[in-house]
Amino acid sequence: MAGSDPVEWYYVGVDVGTASVRAALVTREGQVKTTAEEMVTIWKPHSDHYVQSSTDIWAKCCSTKVTQGVQRNQVRGVGFDATCSLVVLDQNFQPVAVNQDGEAERNVVMWMDHRAAEQAARITSTGHRVLSRVGGVMSPEMQPPKLLWLKENLRATCWRDAAHFLDLPDFLSWKATASLARSLCTVVCKWTYCPTEKWDTSFWTAIGLEDLLENDHSKIGSVTCCPGSPVGEGLTQEAAAELGLDTGTAVGASLIDAHAGGLGVIGADVRGFSLPCEDQPITSRMAMICGTSSCHMAISQGPLFVPGVWGPYLSGMVPELWLNEGGQSATGRLIDHVVKGHVAYPQLQEQAVKGSHIYSYLNRHLSFMAKDLGAPLELLASSLHVWPDFHGNRSPLADPTLRGAVVGLPLSQTLDDLALLYLATVQALALGTQHILEAMTQAGHNITTLFLCGGLSKNPLYVQIHANATGLPLVLPAQTEAVLVGAAVLGACASHDYSSILVSYLTRGAVLSLSFYRKKYSVFLRLHVHQREYMALMND
Repeated sequence: MAGSDPVEWYYVGVDVGTASVRAALVTREGQVKTTAEEMVTIWKPHSDHYVQSSTDIWAKCCSTKVTQGVQRNQVRGVGFDATCSLVVLDQNFQPVAVNQDGEAERNVVMWMDHRAAEQAARITSTGHRVLSRVGGVMSPEMQPPKLLWLKENLRATCWRDAAHFLDLPDFLSWKATASLARSLCTVVCKWTYCPTEKWDTSFWTAIGLEDLLENDHSKIGSVTCCPGSPVGEGLTQEAAAELGLDTGTAVGASLIDAHAGGLGVIGADVRGFSLPCEDQPITSRMAMICGTSSCHMAISQGPLFVPGVWGPYLSGMVPELWLNEGGQSATGRLIDHVVKGHVAYPQLQEQAVKGSHIYSYLNRHLSFMAKDLGAPLELLASSLHVWPDFHGNRSPLADPTLRGAVVGLPLSQTLDDLALLYLATVQALALGTQHILEAMTQAGHNITTLFLCGGLSKNPLYVQIHANATGLPLVLPAQTEAVLVGAAVLGACASHDYSSILVSYLTRGAVLSLSFYRKKYSVFLRLHVHQREYMALMND
């Protein structure tokens, strides 16, 4: 690390989430100095269709300025992360419409778009060997089924005109550097690429997408690199002008947003806190990135195959280590859906406007209810059960056709009822995490500590309920913008100020102070029906 230079150096991390672009200026010590945020547009032209515009997203990346007051030559590197959405461009790198409406600017099939559920099921039915690396089941949130849907439904428009299919993180790297090199994170985790075997031509032929093999796979990528590797020659003149940085500033190969969050927290130094993962390999940790959806990231020295859980992915997050990725398709989005759809929501808004966020208000309201009843808060919803798979089950059941259910609703619709439904939803999501942990443990993972980041990690009730349900200590970093720190790590690595991602993120993790949530009520699990038992009950 070039730490002797008297000039302070910085790194820019840019995170493109589901609904916004955020950027941060990060110091060499991993401290976030400045942040900015811009909202991006989402269109829903049909049921289960969610689309965005890559032009809009890049414009917002350029307008989230965080380098005011800093000399351009002090910014040593830039890193991007983004949702694993699919971007379509023509041979002139112009947007190609991904829906029948023909709006060319709407050229991004979002990660949460489930239009390709039927195509995903057909791909699963092939039983191809690549499916062993995605838990045995192809998800409609991955790129092969989305590509197959475009070919089958928009052959004369999108499929005819498309020359480049990119994961959104790789689109951002291309836009910044003009290099079409793909990150191993994206192609391994969402496209079935294998670092040792490359593209499996028999897979693409078996599912009817053999045309993507033409010209050395030029449409889906012929060059790959590890996350954090320098991309191209750094920022192009045009991109540098748009971003307000120097031409040639290093750009690191990108990450999917959840993986950037995992990178931002999983290497934190926890010495002196008496945690079970202290003095243990990093493989004893799980990073949980919880926002609109949730991802449960665990790494291992060798490949572990977990039914219903994505992976194992070599170098999917940390170079030379294997990644398993569990997840829930709707978490923050589910909580919002349940709360905002309740009859008492206007009353909640009226009460919360008096001085708090609606979820802070609900958390306090539940505390008052527990005090009035003389019962632990965690037991208030013991007769109310939520099956949380309103948007399907990503893992470990790996069934996108599942739908949600609520059992135990009363006839009343008061603010108390809304609070209890909110509590039961959070508890259901926590039990889903426990279900994922059990599947990973049975396959050989030995996870002793959870490291959380993302929007929901700022909700103390959500965090505490997860500690109760899993029985594991939960770690929260003082740097709450862990995803942005993870993105900045990519730029730091690309700048060669750090020798590798491992050195970079472990060094930055060492400066984090930590707070913990531990299990409070073991009785909680005994009173709530486990997900699998609940499913059997529903099927009966």
